[in-house]
Amino acid sequence: MNKAQLRKMYKQLRANLTTDQIEEFSLAIANQLLSLKIWNHTFYHLFLTIEEQKEINTDYILNILSGKDKNIIISKSHFEDYSMTHYLLMDNTRIKKNKYNIPEPVDGIEIQPTQLDVVFIPLLAFDATGHRVGYGKGFYDRFLAQCKPETLKIGLSFFEVTDAPFEVLDNDIKLDYCVTPDQVYAF
Repeated sequence: MNKAQLRKMYKQLRANLTTDQIEEFSLAIANQLLSLKIWNHTFYHLFLTIEEQKEINTDYILNILSGKDKNIIISKSHFEDYSMTHYLLMDNTRIKKNKYNIPEPVDGIEIQPTQLDVVFIPLLAFDATGHRVGYGKGFYDRFLAQCKPETLKIGLSFFEVTDAPFEVLDNDIKLDYCVTPDQVYAF
């Protein structure tokens, strides 16, 4: 199966989830994260939920990070070159949805990828070796390539590992972990 086929299949699986299931699974994922030994770091990058894509509700993770007094970093996407700019989330940060319904900071204090300790990554599917299938634009692979080698890369998925093989490109960056409602996968 190629990535395009997996993308289509997992988008459909997500589309079939109810709002209650999304909330239940999102909370379970946040609770699974608490079992990981990742909480002694300072800078945590988190994606904000695209509700229209039925993504994981990252508000639960946001609350954990806030409760642990961590620096939370969010991004703005640049579709002209598929890059991202990263900003410190503060109480006065203004969030606005872009034309693709991605919630993004309007402005703020810019943070460099090399400062990040942990990155939570959206995905559609992942395999047993830690490779993932995203939306296909390469935003995260470009971004992760700019991070320091020891930055922890943690995928978040509603669904368990796929056994369908898919092509892996040279610039695809592997996950260190993937967290689902029922399990933590370490790679």
